[in-house]
Amino acid sequence: MFNKFIQRPVLSIVISLIISLLGILAMTQLPVTQFPSISPPKVNVTVGYPGANGELMTKAVLIPLERAINGVPGMKYMTSDAGNDGEASIQIIFNVGTDPNQASVNVQNRVASVVNKLPPLVVREGVKITREESNMLLYVNLYSTDPKADQKFLFNFADINLLSELKRVDGVGFADILGNREYSMRVWLKPDRMLAYKVSADEVMEALAQQSLEASPGKAGESSGKRSQSFEYVLKYSGRFNTIEQYENVIIRSNPNGEILRLKDIAKIEFGSSMYDIYSNLNGRPSAAIVLKQSYGSNASQVIKDVKAKLAEIKANSFPKGMDYEISYDVSKFLDASIEKVLHTLFEAFILVGLVVFLFLGDWRSTLIPAMAVPVSLVGTFVFMQFFGITINLITLFALVLAIGVVVDDAIVVIEAVHAKMEEEHLSPLKATQKAMREISGAIIAITFLMAAVFIPVAFMPGPVGIFYRQFSITMATSIILSGIVALTLTPALCAMILKNNHGKAKKKTPIDKFLDAFNEWFFRLTGRYQKILDVIVTRRLLTFGVLIGFCIGTWLISKTVPSGFIPNEDQGMFYAIIQTPPGSTLERTNEAAERLQKIAEGIEGVQSVSSLAGYEILTEGTSANSGTCLVNLKNWEDRSHSVQEIMTELEEKSKDIAGANLEFFQPPAVPGYGAAGGFELRLLDKGGSGDYKKMETINNEFVRELNKRPELTSVFSFYSASFPQYMLDIDNDIAQQKGVTIENATNTLSTLIGSNYEISFIKYGRQYKVMVQASPEYRALPEDILKLYVKNNRDEMVPFSAFMKMRKVYGLAEITRHNMYNSSEISGSAAPGYSSGSAIKAINEVAEKTLPRGFGIDWAGISKDEVSQGNSAIYIFLICLVFVYLILAAQYESFILPLSVILSLPAGVFGAFFLIKLLGLENNIYAQIAMVMLIGLLGKNAVLIVEFATQKHRSGYSVLQAALEGSKVRFRPILMTSFAFIAGLIPLVLATGPGKLGNRTIGTAAAGGMLFGTVFGVLIIPGLYYIFGRISERIKYTKNQEEKPLTEEIDHHE
Repeated sequence: MFNKFIQRPVLSIVISLIISLLGILAMTQLPVTQFPSISPPKVNVTVGYPGANGELMTKAVLIPLERAINGVPGMKYMTSDAGNDGEASIQIIFNVGTDPNQASVNVQNRVASVVNKLPPLVVREGVKITREESNMLLYVNLYSTDPKADQKFLFNFADINLLSELKRVDGVGFADILGNREYSMRVWLKPDRMLAYKVSADEVMEALAQQSLEASPGKAGESSGKRSQSFEYVLKYSGRFNTIEQYENVIIRSNPNGEILRLKDIAKIEFGSSMYDIYSNLNGRPSAAIVLKQSYGSNASQVIKDVKAKLAEIKANSFPKGMDYEISYDVSKFLDASIEKVLHTLFEAFILVGLVVFLFLGDWRSTLIPAMAVPVSLVGTFVFMQFFGITINLITLFALVLAIGVVVDDAIVVIEAVHAKMEEEHLSPLKATQKAMREISGAIIAITFLMAAVFIPVAFMPGPVGIFYRQFSITMATSIILSGIVALTLTPALCAMILKNNHGKAKKKTPIDKFLDAFNEWFFRLTGRYQKILDVIVTRRLLTFGVLIGFCIGTWLISKTVPSGFIPNEDQGMFYAIIQTPPGSTLERTNEAAERLQKIAEGIEGVQSVSSLAGYEILTEGTSANSGTCLVNLKNWEDRSHSVQEIMTELEEKSKDIAGANLEFFQPPAVPGYGAAGGFELRLLDKGGSGDYKKMETINNEFVRELNKRPELTSVFSFYSASFPQYMLDIDNDIAQQKGVTIENATNTLSTLIGSNYEISFIKYGRQYKVMVQASPEYRALPEDILKLYVKNNRDEMVPFSAFMKMRKVYGLAEITRHNMYNSSEISGSAAPGYSSGSAIKAINEVAEKTLPRGFGIDWAGISKDEVSQGNSAIYIFLICLVFVYLILAAQYESFILPLSVILSLPAGVFGAFFLIKLLGLENNIYAQIAMVMLIGLLGKNAVLIVEFATQKHRSGYSVLQAALEGSKVRFRPILMTSFAFIAGLIPLVLATGPGKLGNRTIGTAAAGGMLFGTVFGVLIIPGLYYIFGRISERIKYTKNQEEKPLTEEIDHHE
């Protein structure tokens, strides 16, 4: 059947070229990402309630919304938070695989059912429902060297000139400026002047609404069908006021004597900003911080390229003098660097594999064939990646690096067999190839099926981890199947064309030839020794099983001590610092701490730039005056000598003397879009529903203290604090009513004077801006100032608040956080060096069981939630792969006993993988598990080569013992050659440095260790196992005339 391809080499070459061309086409179109997209879809609901505090937000807004949304289809968990700045948000996290668009529609429908139960102010502000794009792409700071350009100017310049352009870039799902410095007309009221003129806040609002408005008068002379008019005129009205002068001249009161009270008599008007909530700095200069996130399924690298091009174009066309931008965080920096690294590795692996093949085969012609066959299989894989919707990412590129070693195998097996035929039977290359292919095509098909079979069950694994495995396994399986096809078509054709029969002919000795002869001589002696050892040990069953049991016990003992993890935190070239000032601190004080940290960080070697945000906390994306965040951006990997961890430690040491600020440092998450930070995300829940924030604080602090005592955990912290100074207003209703004041009137007046209010807006620069009315800052600086304010009663008298209202000091929360409808506190931290995230989670669960009182519990969020729910799925996957391999071999050999000789040879390899991981101090994470699954296939293949040959010999009349010895002798060289070729391909991974080195090292080390032990011990154990199970299998027949030939051997013999 396969002779056709040997006789028609052009056909073989054309098939390979078509595969390659399709692969190159697919390769150019596939999106490039850092990891497969495993972060779950999220939907955000944001609500505004001007002047409201956190507790009011929770009672009046969050609870009704949460009750409506709870249990929406596909929901995994829900978190919400309410600040004292009148803003609240609910985030609903869905299971991976839920359609994000459908999810947001479902949430919208549920919210619509309760909107009418919310306070009217909230309905006026609007309930916004957005699909959260969690993949942060870029963080851009717009700054100016012009001292006149303040934050207000920068914010609005970015809003008007940049944002709308950036939102239109294909693939940008979300673009926003942090904070809010939007222009607005500020009306600063002067309560003492208002008292003199007896003007209430409501009268001011009314005057504004009545005098600044849009009107539509219609047309004069419009046809009415009665008589013809000479002309038709459109009537226009100038519309809302949009200059300071117009607002100053708004009339509050007038009388027939021509006396007029204008707004400027009782207030100061300025064109300011609507809120003053975040201070943003870059290297000590004011800046506007723009955040860009990528939309679902877009190509990160491409989007970033387009955004950078757009920014450069806007800068050239519309930036004023002195204005510039800097990119403080760029996902593609780490992505491109790590992908480039893997591509280097691909190339190095290719060269090393070539060297090993040259060493064993001894002539360059033979080395050329795998060099031509391997790229076809690798490039062809991209076609199937596109077909299965897989992106080019670190995981799939690892699969290709590892595939080199596997794919070379098939080519080597063919070439080795052809050489053997030429040497033994002195045939021409064509005849030798035909004869060899008859013998080994069965083995190649068996190997291909076996290897692909290992990866197929892995693709069905559920959850986020499953996505990793699926992308890896499909990439591996397709490259292996393609290499099988190439080994049966292109490789034999090339062998027949390129190889020459030089066996036994004298040739000139070059130094390389001398070296190769010496190597062959040495290898020949090694094979002799190997046979002597086998003669002694094959028949000793106890020894064979003893060694096996030893490896099993060894694996079990080592695996207990190797830390387990999920995805390692790589050095991504940046980290965050969170600043927490004491409860009740102002924004200015927080900003001062942030600027001091900025100064210290700039002096540290390896730091490129620092951008700080006072009033914004990146962990929860919440805003409060006493928290801030610094993004520290590091130089490129090759330009700095210290790792991110070392720089963080140095900064932590140097910033200890920033008084009155609590600092925490952490890295971005291992997988983009999975939470805001690396480490674990824990929630302490008040399940009893006590609502006692003070008690919660005590329990929370106690719990954090206990957690910090554990050696497995480091920098565990929680910013939960119920000690924020607040005042409770007690209105005496009896006195108020006697004075002619209603509670509604009193609270509305306060909410305008203290909290700010807006009724109308105006249009300028093509944008709509608010008119904000509020008492001037000096009239509301201290709590006692509030009692000096006046409210107008129903008898047109001004009544002081002190007449019917008292204030008492209380303490409360800055931000109320909830998790799955329970009040919660957020605890963050990470595993201590030398411990893995798995052991950290275990430690936390133990502490929670011991210390938490009744009515309190914990839950997980972000990546920790998936790690907890994933549990031990890796072990099950491993077992399923083994079962799959076993069943395929059973079908191949028509025996349920013989495959055991293949399966039982694997413990040595698994032991080797764990042993080397332990030796180099790595952890058993997703990369190591992927390598283990792959080892089943690779080591299984070695065993198949021996067993396959031995069954052929046994069938032709050899005894089981002779067949075992003969099989291992003949296959000794190809097995060592393919295995060492594979190990050579892994060397660049094991020694990786720079970006993404942890992932490279883990996968390389596990695979190399497993392969080394598995091969060295495998060639000794497998013949013994074959001897044991072959003899049992001889005696068992399932039917009378049962076929004994391996299934794939039959293909060729029916021609």
